[in-house]
Amino acid sequence: MPDRPLKILQVAPEIAPYAKVGGLADVVGAMTREFSQAGHDVRAIVPKYGFLEPDENWTALESPLSVHLGGGKEEYCRLWRMPYLDAPGQVYWIEFDKYFDRHEIYTGPWGSHADNHERFAFLSRAAIDYCHAFDWYPDIIHCHDWTTGLVPAYLNSTETGTPLVGAATVFTIHNLQHQGIYGRHVLDFAGLPQSLFRPDNLESVGNVNMMKSGLYNSTKLTTVSPTYGREIQEPALGCGLNHVLKFRAADLVGITNGIDTKEWNPATDPLIPANFNADDLSGKAVCKTELQRAFGLEETAEVPVFGAVARLFDQKGLDLLSAIIPQIMEEMVVQIVLLGAGDPALENEFKDLAARYPGKVGVFIGYNNKLAHLVEAGCDFFVMPSRFEPCGLNQLYSMAYGTLPIVRSTGGLADTVEQYVEGRGTGTGFRFEEVSSHALYYTIGWACSTYYDRPEDIAKLRYNAMTRDLSWSASAKVYGDVYRWARDARLRGLGIPSATSLSRSPFPVGG
Repeated sequence: MPDRPLKILQVAPEIAPYAKVGGLADVVGAMTREFSQAGHDVRAIVPKYGFLEPDENWTALESPLSVHLGGGKEEYCRLWRMPYLDAPGQVYWIEFDKYFDRHEIYTGPWGSHADNHERFAFLSRAAIDYCHAFDWYPDIIHCHDWTTGLVPAYLNSTETGTPLVGAATVFTIHNLQHQGIYGRHVLDFAGLPQSLFRPDNLESVGNVNMMKSGLYNSTKLTTVSPTYGREIQEPALGCGLNHVLKFRAADLVGITNGIDTKEWNPATDPLIPANFNADDLSGKAVCKTELQRAFGLEETAEVPVFGAVARLFDQKGLDLLSAIIPQIMEEMVVQIVLLGAGDPALENEFKDLAARYPGKVGVFIGYNNKLAHLVEAGCDFFVMPSRFEPCGLNQLYSMAYGTLPIVRSTGGLADTVEQYVEGRGTGTGFRFEEVSSHALYYTIGWACSTYYDRPEDIAKLRYNAMTRDLSWSASAKVYGDVYRWARDARLRGLGIPSATSLSRSPFPVGG
């Protein structure tokens, strides 16, 4: 008998393209689209931030949603409903000005919002109360990162006597570095029992750890690449939770992100000056000239352009690049462009380098979506020397545009960029292992020499990269398997027969 369609609730602080800080938003949007288009009933619960303006596609629901917090406190919020882009899935926006009428999702220039623990505890409780208010009980509640880590805790405590008890939870780790650590008072605010405050649940060094809550209480866990799933089980990248992930290793699956191939498609991209595809790269040459013009570089087709688009902070490793640019300028004939913002010291360092090497180094401090597309389309190589990278998206964008990535072999970068084999023309980019400027320098030199000495290999690598399936379809298939695996495990735990008989994942990242 064919498996019936699932009821899936996405609970998240972001959803692309409306509210986005990073790749988390892309995953939520992609899952909403992919699964609703496949015939499942998919709904997403997301805060309505101050920068969101309802349009004709938004519908305000007549009745407010009652959110039940600790100590018998009850708050009322407005709900807006809208279809998700071109898909049947529905997005429900939570309008509650006390917590969400802001132009920042997590942080501002001053740092994190001081009440983030209340804001995202409220989001988690609102998701639970939404299900009760609409008498709609999902098979799967897909929770994203620490901001939703209390949802599984509710299901395993206060909701065990309600119709929600049968809902399985899938918890996705997008970046383990951010964990949501707050005082014990979070439990009182959220209305969660103090019995959860123990080391094998959500307690961590005397505080509530909302990420840890998700890891211990969820039915199944995913993260955004298989390699990152293994890395976070070790002390170096486990951020103090590696022992928890080792414990849950049999329930942890790494699923590599895809990209929106409608937005990131060089054949149809309206933001670049000329379109192109794997069989006709003439438009890429036009984009390269326009890129050089935009960054004040010498306009020449012969010189390779190396680009980077990134937030300038420690994880991304762009300090490794800035340290070697003088040596690169002295010993190689290349051009370098950077689009990004973040650490003020690193911003100034790149601006100084651009002033020191006019016509060869171009820098734009800030973020500009059109310029980001131009960098991907016009560069020959894309530099991502990340110290760690759960998945990464820019290397995927780059491959789609025939811009060969130069990456460190970590996380999703190791999973998505196939190493070039010299003389064969196999692979999709260039990888290095060591976290050092030295290793990055020699890898850029390797790419540079390949560009000049083996152009036939560059052409093969570009074709390999551009013809690879980078869409969400393959990822969605694995998520579908995880959803059913989680549902069946949850029902078996309650003694309820399930539709299939999976007991363990056929694809855990393991220990």
